[in-house]
Order: sequence, then C-alpha cells, then structure tokens
Amino acid sequence: MDASLKGTRMAVVWLILLVIITGCNTKMPVSPNEDHSISNQPQHTDSIKDAVNEESAAEAANIPTNPPVENPPVEYDPAWPDSTVKSSHGHLVNSCVPDELHDKATTLTTSDGVYLSALVLGSGDQGVLLAHEQGYSICSFLDMGIELADSGYLVVIPEYRNHGASQDFPEDNQNIDRDADAALSELKRLGAQRLFLAGASCGGSTAIIAGVRQDLPIEGLIILSSPAQCGPLDAIPSVEKIEAPSLFVFSPGDYGGSIEKEVRKLYQASGAADKELIVDESGYHGTDMYHRGEQGDALRSRLIDFVKMVFN
Repeated sequence: MDASLKGTRMAVVWLILLVIITGCNTKMPVSPNEDHSISNQPQHTDSIKDAVNEESAAEAANIPTNPPVENPPVEYDPAWPDSTVKSSHGHLVNSCVPDELHDKATTLTTSDGVYLSALVLGSGDQGVLLAHEQGYSICSFLDMGIELADSGYLVVIPEYRNHGASQDFPEDNQNIDRDADAALSELKRLGAQRLFLAGASCGGSTAIIAGVRQDLPIEGLIILSSPAQCGPLDAIPSVEKIEAPSLFVFSPGDYGGSIEKEVRKLYQASGAADKELIVDESGYHGTDMYHRGEQGDALRSRLIDFVKMVFN
C-alpha cells in the first residue's frame, strides 16, 4: 500500500475518533422551538404516587388541569346601584352576598352585549344553573347554591339584566333567555360536562329555553312557579325536548291560581318519563315557597336531594 494513502486513512480514523470523544462532552445548542421542560423528562411516578394521600387526591379531582382564565371586570351602570358593591377583583356584586363570597363574583357578557353579575361556586364537571325569578336577586338561590357547591357541584347563579348588580338595560327586558345562555356558557367554559337546570318563575322558563340550545346533556330540571310563556318567550317547545327527570312545583292561589295553570302546562308538555308535580300549600311564589313557607325547609331539602340523586 502506498505510504501516503496509508497515512491519509490513519488521519481520517483519528479524526473520527476525536469527533466521537469530544461529541460526548459537548453541549448541543438549544432550539427555541423545542420543549425542554421537566414535564418531558423521565419521572419517578411511583414515588410521586406515594407522596399523594387520599385526601389530596380527592381535592385534586375537582381542580381543572388548566384552570380557565378569569373573566375581566367591566365598568357599567348596575340596575340597583345602592345594592351594589365591588369585589377585590373589581367585579360588581349584589351587597346581599356575604363578604366572604364577594370574590366568587364574576362578570358575564350576553350575546346582545349586556353585562351580568354572577356567582361561581364549587367546581367539577357536573354543572348547575340556578336562575332567579324576575324582581328578585342573585341571593334568591344563594343558600341552595352554597350547599350544592359544598356537595361537589359546579354552580353558576346569574343575576338577570335590570336586576341587582347586573347592567341597567331598560331598552330591553324581553331577551332574558340570553342571560340564561350566558350562564350556561360559563358553566361549560369552566368544565361542566353535564347540566342541571333549576329556576323560579321566568328564571325557570328561560332556563328551559336556553338549556336545550346547549350541546351538553341535561341531567335534570327543577321548576318553581314558572309560566309556560314569559313575555314573548315560549318554553313549551323546549320542555318537550327535555327527557331528564323533572320536578314542577307550584302553590295553589299563587297569582290567583294562574301560576298553577302555567306550571301544569309545562308539566303536561314535558318530555320526561320521570316527572313529578309537587303542590306546595304555602301560597308563596318561586323561591319564597321554601324561604317563607311553613314546610319550606322540607321542600328545600327535597330539591337539593333531587339534584344529588339525579347526578349520582
């Protein structure tokens, strides 16, 4: 073999060895498009599992992996300024809400641009809408909302337009179904995968109408003194589509007996095979049946137990 060729080959061999040796100890440049976070590195999963006790796991089950961004506060004229305060996050909230719950307030925006004050209580993928009657406030359902949230459900209580800390919008009080839409959309945004609809008076009518427009399954329905038609909003075509277990509650003599007729219309039109018509003898309307009636505590417990039974 030619001496010069042999020398060339030896030089190449030594060069390759040098590249291999130095390459093992040389840091490669990091691309800005690559993910080098610890989440992509090998994990000691057994030790992590051992460090998490049962109580922590139960708490973590209700915490979304990626918590949604909080709705920003908005400046607007509330319907009842003398009953409106501001949370530490800047959201307007009805002063009837206890101080310790002010930071549960959020601001919703309807499809027609109206700002609503709302409370978000609890967490999880089982969502509950509690819609108050016209002329009342966000606190009408607050006690039920707190108990349901403590029981592991995600609860949204909106305050309808022209009420409480929600926007004063006297130009329009006919499209309140959009207020229910906004509350249901918030439940979905926060992770709800199943819905329970509950409402009093026109709050119940609009919950029915908005509920069937969602693409989430409706697991149950509670109606308290709700008319079949609230202004231009007709709930009959929508309640026909709700096949989930349903309770319809009214009190004889409420509005001269007219509310009984309306609730019976909804009950008869309901598409649910499992439905019940409850007669409350208190004479009160909507949430007042369980707030002020002699058998109010029993009725309230029955309503809460019904939500739990349906979801479980």
